[in-house]
Amino acid sequence: MLLFAVLLFLVSFYKPGSASTVSNLITDQQSLLVLKHHITSDPYKFIQKNWSATTNSNICNWIGVSCGFKHQRVTALDLSYMDLRGTVPPDIGNLTFLTSLDLTSNKFYGTIPKELSGLRRLEKFYLESNNFTGVVPSWFESLPKLRTISLKNNSLAGTIPISLGNVRKLEILSLAYNYFNGHIPEELGNLSKLWFLDLKYNQLTGSISNVIFNLSALTRVDLTGNGISGTLPLDMCHRLPKLEGFFISQNQFFGQIPSTLYKCKTLQYLSLSFNGFDGIIPREIGNLTMLNSLYLGGNQYTGSIPSEIGNLINLEILNIKNGSLTGVIPCSIYNISSLKMLDFSFNKLIGNISSSVGNLQSLQEFYLAQNMLTGGIPREIGNLTLLKLLYLSSNNLTGSIPNEIGDLQTLEKLSIHENGLTGIIPLKIFNMSTLKMLDLTHNRLSGSLPSRIYLPNLEELYLGSNGLSGTIPSSISNASKLATLSLSSNSFTGSIPNTIGNLRFLRRLLLGENNLTRESSSVELNFISSLTNCQQLNLLSISLNQFNGVIPKSIGNLSTFLTRFEAFGCKLKGEIPSEIGSLSGLEAILFDSNELTGQIPPTLQRLNNLARLYLEHNKLQGSIPNEICRLKNLGDLYLSDNRLNGSIPVCLGDLESLQRLYLDSNQLNSTIPSSLWSLTDLIGLNLSSNMISGSIPMEIQNLKQITEIGLSWNKLFGYLPSTIGGAQMLIYLSVSHNELQGPLPQTLGNLINLEFLDLSSNRFSGIIPKSLEALRYLEYFNVSFNSLQGKIPTGGLFSNFTMQSYIENDGLCGIPSMQVCKSTAPRHSWSKYVRILKYIVPSIAITTLALVLMFVMITRRRRNIRSISQVDISRSALERFTYAEIVKATNSFSESNLIGEGGMGVVYKGVLPNGVNIAVKVFNLHSDAAYKSFNVECNIIGSIRHRNLTKIISSCTNLTFRALILQYMPNGNLENWLHSQDNCLDVLQRINIMIDVASALEYLHHGLTTTVVHSDLKPSNVLLDEDMVAHVCDFGISQLLGEEEHMTQTSTLGTIGYMAPEYGTEGIVSAEGDVYSFGILLLETFTRKKPTDEMFSAELNLRSWVNEGLRGSIIEVIDTNLTDQGEEFTSSELQCISSVFGLAMNCLTDTPRERINIAEAVGRLDAIRNKFLAEIQAVKVRDQVAKSLA
Repeated sequence: MLLFAVLLFLVSFYKPGSASTVSNLITDQQSLLVLKHHITSDPYKFIQKNWSATTNSNICNWIGVSCGFKHQRVTALDLSYMDLRGTVPPDIGNLTFLTSLDLTSNKFYGTIPKELSGLRRLEKFYLESNNFTGVVPSWFESLPKLRTISLKNNSLAGTIPISLGNVRKLEILSLAYNYFNGHIPEELGNLSKLWFLDLKYNQLTGSISNVIFNLSALTRVDLTGNGISGTLPLDMCHRLPKLEGFFISQNQFFGQIPSTLYKCKTLQYLSLSFNGFDGIIPREIGNLTMLNSLYLGGNQYTGSIPSEIGNLINLEILNIKNGSLTGVIPCSIYNISSLKMLDFSFNKLIGNISSSVGNLQSLQEFYLAQNMLTGGIPREIGNLTLLKLLYLSSNNLTGSIPNEIGDLQTLEKLSIHENGLTGIIPLKIFNMSTLKMLDLTHNRLSGSLPSRIYLPNLEELYLGSNGLSGTIPSSISNASKLATLSLSSNSFTGSIPNTIGNLRFLRRLLLGENNLTRESSSVELNFISSLTNCQQLNLLSISLNQFNGVIPKSIGNLSTFLTRFEAFGCKLKGEIPSEIGSLSGLEAILFDSNELTGQIPPTLQRLNNLARLYLEHNKLQGSIPNEICRLKNLGDLYLSDNRLNGSIPVCLGDLESLQRLYLDSNQLNSTIPSSLWSLTDLIGLNLSSNMISGSIPMEIQNLKQITEIGLSWNKLFGYLPSTIGGAQMLIYLSVSHNELQGPLPQTLGNLINLEFLDLSSNRFSGIIPKSLEALRYLEYFNVSFNSLQGKIPTGGLFSNFTMQSYIENDGLCGIPSMQVCKSTAPRHSWSKYVRILKYIVPSIAITTLALVLMFVMITRRRRNIRSISQVDISRSALERFTYAEIVKATNSFSESNLIGEGGMGVVYKGVLPNGVNIAVKVFNLHSDAAYKSFNVECNIIGSIRHRNLTKIISSCTNLTFRALILQYMPNGNLENWLHSQDNCLDVLQRINIMIDVASALEYLHHGLTTTVVHSDLKPSNVLLDEDMVAHVCDFGISQLLGEEEHMTQTSTLGTIGYMAPEYGTEGIVSAEGDVYSFGILLLETFTRKKPTDEMFSAELNLRSWVNEGLRGSIIEVIDTNLTDQGEEFTSSELQCISSVFGLAMNCLTDTPRERINIAEAVGRLDAIRNKFLAEIQAVKVRDQVAKSLA
């Protein structure tokens, strides 16, 4: 009875729907707990601690959850900015009372569940700033109350669905920063309530005229960073009467900016930058008096800046950078007192900076860099008391730096580099407490630095390439936040202050090319001890000074982040401290060309990252320590020209990464360790001018990559092994002045790349193998002072070698200029003839021997630069074509066969009888330069082989005619592809071509026994074959550097715009000059701007233009053809091109020694390409996933 009474009591209180309410609350709770389960990372424990059915059963109290008052159902879920990671489960679709879902700024990934289509009450949908993939759901049209969709900053792809046009209450649509492609659907024109549309930074194309301009409620439109094209309609303001913000920068719009734009009376923000707009900037734009921001840069305007812009009294941002504008800056601009940012950089503006600039007292950022401005910097600039950034670099400003700049108490960055400023640097500048960066490089500033410096926030100081003198003040330590200090290429004297060690954040210290000395009180370089406090230091460059001092033991306490220590040519004395072994981060030690003594410290073994060790041209003694064999990453070991003795460590053969081993010109007295012959990656080996004994082993055949072997002037004996024919990459082989004996192996004829062969001054006997006639590239051949006999071969190149190659071989006979071998001739006839010759021309043998000795000795040069003497064209290995054959092949030099012409001659296309296409380069013999060019090209191109160098097939010469027969390149040259309207290259093609060119230069600079400097690298000298593989051509003014030469001088100049500064001004030729030209080539390839383009002048050049683009928006400088062909800029492309530009800047430093090595450039380009290809593949996979889900 009691139980029945209780049931009656409960029934009396029963309300319909209450059970349903409990059930729905349980459903909401279960849905949220499933979401919690799908969250794999909750670093701040927001959900983990708060969402609990046991400790906090009321879900309406859970963090991020809001419930309705009436039904107590979940109506809003806000998990924004919690840094959550996971996926969104389909169960969220059960929160049927949900009106707002906000997951902004987390790390959710995966696709958007289709079950969310059941949220019929949903009004706001925020999933921005996550990692969602897939496509935009088509089911948004089933949500009748939806007013906001924000999916920006994800990885969504595909097209924008036309079904969005059916979300009739939509007011806000944000799909920015994704990978959407295709056109903007016309159906979006149905969204009559839409007032905010943000589609920036996608890959959209097509026109917007029939879509955007039909949405009369729009107040803000942002289409920045797409590939949308078309013109702006004249009636756009009539159709968009409420427009406040219009952003279409970085697209492909063209035509003129409509003059009717002034009718958009409510417009506050206008951004039209980096499109294809041309014509003049309409004066009517001055009527948009509500404008707050105006961006018009990056277009191809004509004319000047309209003075009417000065009427925009509310304007805070005015940016017309890179707009091809001419004329002067209108005075009215200086009346816009509200301006906070003014950017007219990268134009062709002339005239002075007006003193009225002092009226802009709200200005915070002021950019006039890369123009043609003249005159001085007005002192009224000191009135801009709110100024933070001031960039006046790369103009033609003269005079002194006004003292008033030092009064700018909020200035953070001051850049006035590359002008013609003179005088001293105002003292006030060295007491600006807010300054973070000061760049005054490449001016004509003089004087000394003040004794008192107070720059507490300075991070970067660039004063290089001026005429500064005096000492470096100890108060430099007051700039306690300095990360970069560059004072290179000045005339500083005195010692480096020890207080520099107080710069705890210092990363880069560049003091090279001054007249710095050590402290007189000590023979040690005390400043190195002070630098031990700089524990972030990664680059230390003190080369080319006058230290005359000793490296202190405290070197071991320098930063373990130090990767490069440059101290060559600065008169270092004493021993290398063993403590250097503590610098575990070192990758390169450049201590060459000093006066270092003592032994090589065994502690170098600790430097596990060391790849380059340059200690040549010193006075080091003792033996080569075995400990050096523990440097497993060592690629270059240069110990030439020291006083080392003892044996060559056997363990060097364990260094599998070793590529260049130069131990020549020492006093080593062991045998050659057999282990060296197992270094299969070895490229260069020079052990000449030592006292090495023993024999050359059969294992020499293992060196498949070796190009240089120098073993001359030693005590080697035994036979020259027949297995030497296995080293088929050999270009240079010298074993002269030893005690080798026996016959010359026939296998020498297998060394098909050999150019230099010196076997002189040994005891070889027998005949000269006829197999040597196969050596088509041999330029130097010497077997003198041996015991050879028999007939000298006459085939191949042997007709080019004179008697000096054979003297003092009693039994040799038969060369054309000597007696003919006769079967009845007594054995001693040749000897008698030689004795007669010695009496007649004794100087010949002496001269030849001197030349050989000199050639051997000059192999002692630093790093990987090796060379051989040039050989006259009469010794060329080329097979000759007859003149008649050339005439026939070119159809009598028909104009229809003409494919190019230049200062040295013309180039014709020819067809051989076998159908092979050739290119015939006919030289203008009326020009001495052309005649020399022919000789140089034969000597250089005819003797080197590389897949990216032009191949000489043959030649044709007579008294009045010189021609080279070259491999025909059907795709012409790079210049035509870059600057012709009919051709276009995509990003990957350009990268590949640049890798080809860099590989060719790497071979010329580092892959030969001689360093070949091209000296005229430019697009027209880069030819493309049928597979678009690049081949470098035109070696007409190339230089061969001698063994001890790092550079040489020439009166023959390359092409203006591509020449390195030291080449154009002083005629200095070096491999670094080629690197500079390659940097210009990189920029031109990706900007399609020639360095001689009319937009450039003495005050504005290609390098500084691109450099500013790297600091601002890179799209400003990229070739617009890359987008014209439908290849819109993806983030991958932008990152790729940005990396290429960064590499180019490393090639284009004014100081040659600071330029990147071309071998490193090849590696960087390979890495850039590999990363780019990987990202392309990732996008393809994402697209495939998107299609499968659609």
